[in-house]
Amino acid sequence: HPWTWHEAADVRIFHPQPDARPEGDLVWIGNWGDGERSGEIEEFLLEPVRRLGLQARVYGVRYPAEGLRALEQAGIGYGGWLPNFRAPQVFARYRATIHIPRRPYRESIPGIPTIRMFEALACGIPLVSLPWEDLDELFEAERDYLVAQTADEMVDQLRRILADQAFAAELAEHGRRTILERHTCAH
Repeated sequence: HPWTWHEAADVRIFHPQPDARPEGDLVWIGNWGDGERSGEIEEFLLEPVRRLGLQARVYGVRYPAEGLRALEQAGIGYGGWLPNFRAPQVFARYRATIHIPRRPYRESIPGIPTIRMFEALACGIPLVSLPWEDLDELFEAERDYLVAQTADEMVDQLRRILADQAFAAELAEHGRRTILERHTCAH
């Protein structure tokens, strides 16, 4: 198993195992929803996967027939519903993930990323996010995670992570350290 538990000060922490071999390049855990981010899914997930020829997989619910067809046409595997407690195991099997915040979150409650961003960083997987307004300075963009404002930038950021293992490891470790220092349940 690519993760081990470490217990200290009544806190259970996952530790990634460096010798674990990834199953694929990119994983996204997110729901298709009601169309409020289908444009973003096309631009920031489907298009970059096609352009880079990535081995990718998606987990989530509320994927309509056209969403499933779009995944298939992009060559992305669909894993369906994923229990929250399995997210660390899934993240451990891939080399990168992305964060696609829903438009209502970005517009109505700016400054709050989804829980998946915290989970991904805690699991030590390199992350590329669409822009969001970090009003509370929760993270340090470009040190904890990378930002992509366009499909071209997403392609470039994913290529950078996948091509440079040392850079990817440094990015993942910085993000993980930020979680452990500032965002655990104890905080």
